[in-house]
Amino acid sequence: MKKLFFTLLLSVSVISINAQTKEELQAQKSEKQAIADAAQAEANALQAKIDALPGWRKGAFGTIGGSLSNFNNWYSQGTPNNASGNIGFTVNGFANLIEDKFFWRNSLTTNLNWVKLDNKDNGTDEDDSFEPSTDVFNISSLYGRNITKTLAISGLAEYRTTILDNFNDPGYLDVGVGATWTPVQNLIVVVHPLNYNFVFADGDSVFESSLGAKIVADYTRQLGAINFKTNLSAFQSYKSGDYSNWTWTNSFSYTLWKMIGVGFDFGLRSNKQEALNYSIETLGNTGETFDSVDNDLQSYYTFGLSYKF
Repeated sequence: MKKLFFTLLLSVSVISINAQTKEELQAQKSEKQAIADAAQAEANALQAKIDALPGWRKGAFGTIGGSLSNFNNWYSQGTPNNASGNIGFTVNGFANLIEDKFFWRNSLTTNLNWVKLDNKDNGTDEDDSFEPSTDVFNISSLYGRNITKTLAISGLAEYRTTILDNFNDPGYLDVGVGATWTPVQNLIVVVHPLNYNFVFADGDSVFESSLGAKIVADYTRQLGAINFKTNLSAFQSYKSGDYSNWTWTNSFSYTLWKMIGVGFDFGLRSNKQEALNYSIETLGNTGETFDSVDNDLQSYYTFGLSYKF
């Protein structure tokens, strides 16, 4: 009986000591966390001051996605012997010169993707190599002279095309002047009422250049391990709404370990000239016109590993 009493007493003492130790550790953790939070707040304040200093700001991040597969005698599927693959990557880069009286902002966005499906049982199958599937290339340069802290007179040159297939066919070059508004840090809004949209295309095509208005909204931000960029670029033709177009691209990456993480990119576009050209040149609808063509919303997305440059 006495032995049982001492055993119970010892067990209660051990539990009490463990409980006290856990409480003490939690208290120490709270103290250390408070110190770390204060240090992080100071570091963020210092970084904000650094970002506000005149000079160059450069950066880039991207996403890499891909898969490869090979099947032999996998009879449960329609093509039991095949090799397939998908490889793609995106790059978002910028180089901005910010001074007290002027700024010069340069950006590059590209999204390239290749796919392959090789049916080994089909001797006439020509899909034994990777073929381009997603092909986006955009580069822009914006220069402005400050009128106020948030408003500037600016000039913009923006070029977009495909580079893997049909380079510069079509290609778009916007050149214009107007105003740039920066209401908050990292947000750029460009409104250029005087803009010429040069359209380059080979042969007899439906593409036509025209004068119009250019609107661009760009927000690029880094929050710790998160990189985010969204860009809307729109052209409104004064000649005809059929020559207007807009493109909205978004990139997101989250760093998990060192410079590697996960990334997601998606984009939307509306371009009636491209829709009509596709209907005539690819589908063979020679009688198609701007009034009859279906201008379906264009879209793409890429998901995969990301790498912070």
